[in-house]
Order: sequence, then C-alpha cells, then structure tokens
Amino acid sequence: MSFQLSALDVPPQPWTGRYDGDGPGHRRWWQAVNSGSASWQGAAGAPDKGLPQPASRKPAALLGFASDEGVRRNKGRTGASAAPAALRKALGPLAFHLDRAVADVGDVVVSGEGLEAGQERLGRAVTALLDAGHQTVVLGGGHETAYASYLGVAASSAVQGGQRLGVLNLDAHFDLRDEPIPSSGTPFLQMARAEADAGRGFRYAVVGISEPNNTQVLFDTADKLGVRYLLDEECDADRVRDFVDGFLADIDVLYLTIDLDVLPAAVAPGVSAPAAYGVPLPVISAACRQVAQSGKLLHLDVAELNPAFDIDGRTARTAARLVDTLLR
Repeated sequence: MSFQLSALDVPPQPWTGRYDGDGPGHRRWWQAVNSGSASWQGAAGAPDKGLPQPASRKPAALLGFASDEGVRRNKGRTGASAAPAALRKALGPLAFHLDRAVADVGDVVVSGEGLEAGQERLGRAVTALLDAGHQTVVLGGGHETAYASYLGVAASSAVQGGQRLGVLNLDAHFDLRDEPIPSSGTPFLQMARAEADAGRGFRYAVVGISEPNNTQVLFDTADKLGVRYLLDEECDADRVRDFVDGFLADIDVLYLTIDLDVLPAAVAPGVSAPAAYGVPLPVISAACRQVAQSGKLLHLDVAELNPAFDIDGRTARTAARLVDTLLR
C-alpha cells in the first residue's frame, strides 16, 4: 500500500472555531482536528502511525470530495463542491466529546468533467486509510460521492477478505438511474453492477424514499435488485429502528451514506432537491446513533449539501451534528 497526502488535490488546512481554553474540558472539534492533523506525517504505507492513537476507538480521518459534476450531469442545482469547506466550518465550533483521535486529510477536487478520475482518486485514499485502521468519513460533494466511497470500501481488506458489505442510504431517492453517463443519480446501480461483476450479492437499503420523486422504473429496478426500502411517510421511529436492525443483522460491515435531502426542507434547505415531506431529524439522528453503536460501521459519507442555497447555515450545522453522532 502507498498513500501520501500529496496524492490528494488540496492538503488539509488549519481549522478554526470558538476558543474557551486549552484544557480537555474546553476542547472543541477544531482543536482536536488541528492536533490530529498536525501530527499526521503522511508517511507512505503507514498513515496509521501519523495520527495520535485513540484511547479505545479507531482514529477518524476526514476527506473532502469537492464535486459538482455529478449533480450537473443529473440536471440538478450545482454548488455542492463548496460543501466540504462548509461542513468543516460547521464542525469546528462543536464541543468535542469523542473518545477517538480525528484528523483532516485534505480534499479531492473534481475539475471540469473529470468526475470518474476524481472518484478513483478518492477511492484509493479511502482504501488506504481503511486498511491502515482508520474510521473514514467523506465530506461531499453531490451524491456521486457515493460511488467514490464505494470504490474505496469495496477494495478494502475487509470486503476483499470476504466480509459481507451492506450499503445503507438515508435518502429521498434510490439513485438507481440507468444512464449512459454516470451522475449523482446513478451511483447505486453502478455499485450493483460492480458487486455482480465481483461475484458478491448487492445488499442495499434506503430509508426515506419519496414516492412522488422516484419513477415507476426506479421502483421496478429496486425490486429487481432486491433493494430494501422505507417510504418517507413510513418513517416513524419504531419502524426505522426495526428496519435498520434487520438490515444490520444480515451484514458484517456497513457503508452509510447520508443524502441530506432525506430531511424536510425546513431542516435542510441547502440541497439540490429540497424535500417537500422528508424524514424528521430525530428519526435520522436515532438511526445514525443505532448504526454507530452497532460496531459494524466501516465508512460513512455526507452528500448533497449546497451552501449556496442554505439558510443561516442550518443544513451544514445539521450535517455536522450527524457526523458528530456517528463518531461517538
């Protein structure tokens, strides 16, 4: 394995936030991340030695995926390339209660139409970090981020070693479009085909599907692939908990992806396609806590934040809160 910070397009930058003091009781995310990133040496073949080791949990590595190209191809509202910076800004001031080290690794930036190359670069970085023993977190980016994440997860030693991978998507959309050019609407069909080519079963579940925003063809594709899903109107706390429990029972390791348009527009206005209905934030937050406590979470990402359409940073703050919950 060879992994160097120079392989990413933009190196990590210092984080900022409110300062209350230097002691552990005053610590905020920006202080924890700066401490972790400062000690990261980026040594080829040994990124695990560059981060301070946690007391009892895997160290977390944050990667940005600054991409608009998938949303543009999907005819959505562009602006998600600015999301990694907005998410870092929202995370920075949060009080740090995690029992693990956290470091920022930097960004992969998709320039022009170079989406596929960017996805491959991010995938290689995710694989290297996972195999070095990190909890990886990707800050997207449109939901084309999901296929980049998948490339990294699928090539990891966990999946290559035979552990059953499950993909849980918190999303209003299946993103199973069959298009000649990949986009933010195609990543899970791409995953299904890649898993079939690898001789593995495709274990994919979605919480929050909006029936009016998914065509019958997409529902038919989901049924053909054996996709498990809950409609947004079905997403009360008990039903989502049972659904997630059932999915987790059939897998060994989990890749969780959060498309912020799963939330009501009042909570998450800063997305490409704001939800007219959406799943309540307490239900989504509880699902994230459930996943974190399962011990099966291998990798996570957050996608579709569009700061240009956010209101008072509320979507970014919501996403930051969910990331914080998932790393507890």
